[in-house]
Amino acid sequence: MAVSVTTARETTLARPRRAPSVTAVWLLFLAVFAAVQFASLFSPPLLDDADAAHAETAQRMVETGNWVTPKIDGIRYLEKPPLPDWFAAIDYKIFGENVFSAHLPNALAMLGLVWLAWLWTRRAWGDRAGLYAGLFVLTAIGPFLFTRFMIPEAMLSFFLLLSLYCFLSGLESSRPSRFYCMWAALALATLAKGLMAPIFLIAAGVPFLLLTGQWRRWRNLKLFSGPLLYLAIAAPWHILCALANPDQGHPVGNHPTIGNVHGFLYFYFINEQVDRFFGTRYPVDYNKLPGPLYWSLHLVWLYPWSLFLPVLAVVAWKTRHGWMQHLRRDAGQTVDFYLDNAAREDVATYIKNLKFRVRSAWLLGLFAAFIIVFFSISTNQEYYTFEAWTPILMLIAGMIAGVEEENAARGADDRPCPVSTKWLSGAQAVFAAIGVLSACALGWGLWVSRNVAHPGQIGDLLAHRDVAGYTLSMSHIFDLTGRSFAALRLPASLAAIALLAGAVVGWAMRRKGRHLGATLSIVFSMGLFLVAAHIAFAEFAPMLTSKPMADTIMAKGTPADTFIIYGDQSDASSVIFYTNKFFHERPADIVMPRCGQDSQGSTLLWGSCYPDAPDIFLNDARLSQMWGTGNRKWLFAQGRYRAKVEHLLAGRLYPVETLYDKTLYTDRPVK
Repeated sequence: MAVSVTTARETTLARPRRAPSVTAVWLLFLAVFAAVQFASLFSPPLLDDADAAHAETAQRMVETGNWVTPKIDGIRYLEKPPLPDWFAAIDYKIFGENVFSAHLPNALAMLGLVWLAWLWTRRAWGDRAGLYAGLFVLTAIGPFLFTRFMIPEAMLSFFLLLSLYCFLSGLESSRPSRFYCMWAALALATLAKGLMAPIFLIAAGVPFLLLTGQWRRWRNLKLFSGPLLYLAIAAPWHILCALANPDQGHPVGNHPTIGNVHGFLYFYFINEQVDRFFGTRYPVDYNKLPGPLYWSLHLVWLYPWSLFLPVLAVVAWKTRHGWMQHLRRDAGQTVDFYLDNAAREDVATYIKNLKFRVRSAWLLGLFAAFIIVFFSISTNQEYYTFEAWTPILMLIAGMIAGVEEENAARGADDRPCPVSTKWLSGAQAVFAAIGVLSACALGWGLWVSRNVAHPGQIGDLLAHRDVAGYTLSMSHIFDLTGRSFAALRLPASLAAIALLAGAVVGWAMRRKGRHLGATLSIVFSMGLFLVAAHIAFAEFAPMLTSKPMADTIMAKGTPADTFIIYGDQSDASSVIFYTNKFFHERPADIVMPRCGQDSQGSTLLWGSCYPDAPDIFLNDARLSQMWGTGNRKWLFAQGRYRAKVEHLLAGRLYPVETLYDKTLYTDRPVK
């Protein structure tokens, strides 16, 4: 948790002062951002399930003018707060309804996280640490991977980190505006994901105030006017949504606590937040990672910078006596301390900066630790701890920069440093070994697939293992096969080159003591690797999105046709999004019970129970009756329903297109 906290006698006066200008740093940030994040604004198309479903809620807001009650396929969708949808809806009005508009808020949130990480870490640990922090956020695997689709994690992380920074800088400067900024950012975080935002801030802030002794300054936190500002921003939507979505029906199921309370207030606050934490949410459509996997996956999400976590632990242990020395207001100001720093031009400023560094380490550590422990207890998805990743990366950045700079400064007079750069060399060696092994594995995959022609669709070469019922966001990774590399030759080759070059160059530079270059070699190696990863991700589009089927319907059908999904709307949410204007905003029909126990896996279950829900829910008998009558019908079915559909409509089905395990049928021949 603590990073490179040096004691008075361990701190020398000389430190490298040369640093790139702010302009140069930000040109580098923007270049890496463009390479790693900007491509997601254009490819692949919106994905099925959460990505296109969330994009559709913004689409419906623009069409209906109702910005209070989110809807999917004409059905009320009350699970999530609306801030990400509002931003996407504004983008639709400016740039049109497309993947760029839907993903732009995520990309801007990532850029905001880079700015905050740079700003905070630079102030606490110096210019080199600030540079590292921004680059680490851009090149870690987790932040890259979970900004490929429209989920609110990046936006929540930005507003929470902004609130946290305003909290700490407000205590340091005693400026009321910082605390008002804290409350406003916290309100926006609440509108991005829900009540976990204030819980996370309180869980980190209260222990921090007790440790630092600054709880005595509680009046500075604006505990009356601040919450009023918070409520003024966060409360109106909740109140309006509660009024617009009263108790008008509830799902039928074996849920012991639903009773007669079933409107927005119960569903949003109890079912979606309290019950979700305890795993009693209805419907049960979430998985929970096994404990060992949950903890070990953080090494993946923070990779390659997680390789330096042992160094962080060593620094924390060796400087443990300094953790509390400068934490409180009156600590560290002994006679010996002033004598050791008498040559400094401004000892008071030095003490102030040192305290800010120590307090930053404590606050970021408490915040990240609580989030990770919190979700280890709760039901979870792989990306639920997204908010903890940037603080951890900031701590790692401060630690690496501190070790590099302290060893460079003390090398001149041969005085020992608290932590040797051999620890950095060890982490670099592990990165090099992983890079070489990964490059060999990629080379093997390319060799195995050398005689396999490009399949056109990677889905033709994938297994369908259905790991965890595909309820975990990364389940599809287990569908990869050796022969699937036939469709991944370009990204696999690019990734192998990036990892191999980064391994060799970085290790050589670290061995020569060129630590800045060695750390940046990892950055550039990972940047190129993530570019390759996005190219590979785009190759998976046929198994993740159904947009080609939407294009087929619009090319061969008419606006009077009917689109039907056999199963949940999330199975083909991208088709609904892309054909929305073509069908004149008419919702798709869905073959599943309305407001019944059999539909318990559907995101539309609760909304379908309201009496104004459109008549879009079909059963097998009604589907069979309407099939082949009136205007053309288009039927989407995933592989798990294919046999049932073909038996139900035997002799009357005309397959039109197949993507991976998804098939599009129609009820009459297509020219």
